[in-house]
Amino acid sequence: MSIDKTLFERLGGRGVFVKVHKIFYDKLFADEWLGKYMEGKIQDLLEDQQTDFMVSIMGGPNRFAGKTPKWAHSHMVITDELFSLRHQLLSESIKEAGVGDALREEWLAVDDTFRRALVKSTEEKCVKAYPTQPILNYPKP
Repeated sequence: MSIDKTLFERLGGRGVFVKVHKIFYDKLFADEWLGKYMEGKIQDLLEDQQTDFMVSIMGGPNRFAGKTPKWAHSHMVITDELFSLRHQLLSESIKEAGVGDALREEWLAVDDTFRRALVKSTEEKCVKAYPTQPILNYPKP
């Protein structure tokens, strides 16, 4: 009898997620457009939170204690083009970490399920967590 492995297990466990997210966040912070959204953020903390979140939704241990993606990004104007750029950088990061194409495509399919919840084309569609929270909306450079 064969037992199906989770995507987490097939990817190779937490270490793969840590490696991918280090590469990915290096790219995000360095990007001319996405980097603006990262200003003032602690990269290591974001990497750890993203790792915990993705591990939990891909069948690994659930250590995630942060906000859902929709709520964490509710104050950001994230266009479809911006999400696609982020998605491309994630694809590159997964590949650079040595993950094979089939598993990379599975990971990207999971990631793409968040597009609908995150993409907002105008500031009016954003929601602040508190009254003085700024709406982040940076034009494409």
